[in-house]
Parts: sequence; structure tokens; C-alpha cells
Amino acid sequence: MLKKKVKMYNGVEIPVIGLGTWQLPDYEAAGVCKEAIDVGYIHIDSASAYENECGVGEGIRQSGIKREDIFITTKIPAEIKDYEGAKAIIQQSLQRLGVSYIDLMIIHCPIPWALYHQGVRSGYDEANVAVYRALEEAYDRGELRSIGVSNFDVHDLENTMEHCRVKPMINQIPWFIGRRNEAVKEYCKKHEILVESYSPLGTGRLLCQPLIVEMAEKYHVTPAQLCIKFALMDVDITLPKTTHRERMIENAQLDFEISSEDFDKLKQAKF
Repeated sequence: MLKKKVKMYNGVEIPVIGLGTWQLPDYEAAGVCKEAIDVGYIHIDSASAYENECGVGEGIRQSGIKREDIFITTKIPAEIKDYEGAKAIIQQSLQRLGVSYIDLMIIHCPIPWALYHQGVRSGYDEANVAVYRALEEAYDRGELRSIGVSNFDVHDLENTMEHCRVKPMINQIPWFIGRRNEAVKEYCKKHEILVESYSPLGTGRLLCQPLIVEMAEKYHVTPAQLCIKFALMDVDITLPKTTHRERMIENAQLDFEISSEDFDKLKQAKF
């Protein structure tokens, strides 16, 4: 499963399972990423805001894997909402990761996080277009193999599509049992934008939900495996997060199918 890939509309292939690194300290990132690559992961998801790009890059180098055999994602911080700031961040990410190109770089959020968490969902259309223009130019230069967005709703996507030269290849959004957005999914499908699920375990809170525990027992898998499999059946890519080798292995052991009846139950679940 770790070697399985899906193709973006520009022809670049992305592994369907990646290792999420949110909340992973920089001083631990090298060891965790090296461990994940040793297990078989070839897709690592980082972000400038995580402050662990240096460690992620070091872990990739220590692993001995060829640069072309690993897929690296990073993100422009939600607080950067100007063209020059975005240009600078792209170069900083290249330097911190220690690479000549990044496989995927995305806008982390359409709204600065402090405002986003207060419920603000508008007011940055022009700013996001400016940031996205910096991504397009880096893509043109070959510094980025693919570009996209994160946490964008339909309005944000429409705004980007109206003004961009290179449409987004991916929209990375929270997508897990109990939290789905069919309107965004349908829009992305219509425009050939892949949907990438982060927090497929609901930041861990899904693992003790009775419905998930009982269904996992039915399939002789763990609640985490059930959640990750659900995400991959529902959208294109997912990013489970762990720092433990045994969990890295477990999260990729998805050789089972959820029945259509059970899949529908999970789609309708509310927690």
C-alpha cells in the first residue's frame, strides 16, 4: 500500500499514504522520518509552520533513499498573505529541507489561523491569489513539481480557479469519519483536483468510538486501520500521523475492504 500512487492531472504521481508530521519537533523529525522510510514510507508531509523542515530533510538524507524516490510536501504558512512573503517562504523551505525541488507545496489555509479558529472564512481572496501566483512561478521554474491548497472551501477554490494560470492539483483538508465535505469533494472531482485527507483518525478521538471499535473487530483490524481505510475509500490520499514504528507498519496494513453497507454507515456517522 505504501508504494501505491495516484496521478495528478499534470502527470506527477503522489503516494496515497503519507506520514503526517504535525506536532513533530524538529529535533525528533530526522529520526522519525528515517524510521518511516525504513518501514517503506515514500511520502512525507511537512509545513513551514511545523518548524520541522530541517529535521525532515535530514531524516531523508540519513535514510539513503534517492531524492527522486521520495515525495515531499510542505506548506506556505496561513499567516503569509502577500506575494513577496510567499516567494521568500518557498526559498526558505527549499533551503531548510536541503533540496533543489519540492514535490508539492500548498497554501496552508485561506485565512490566518488565529482568525480561522475564530470562525472567519472570508476577506483574503485577493491575498490568496497573490500567494498562489508565487507558487505558480516557482512551479514554472521547476522548484515545485506540483502546487495546491489546503483547507479551501468551494468559494476559495472558485476564487483560485478564476484567477490562476495553473489550477491546483490537490486540496488537503480534514476528512475523517464524522467530518466530510461532499460539496468540496464534488467540486474537486469536477476540476481534477485530488482530495487529500489529513487527520484520518480525527486527531485520535475516533479510536474509542463504539461504532468504530465494533466495526474494526468485525474486520479483525484496529480502529486506526479502519479509519485510514475509510479515508482512502472516500478520497484520494491520506496522511496518518505517528512517531512509533509499530504504528507506522500497522497504519499501512490495509489489505481488507469495507462493505458498501458498512461504508455507508461510516459516511453517515456523527460524533
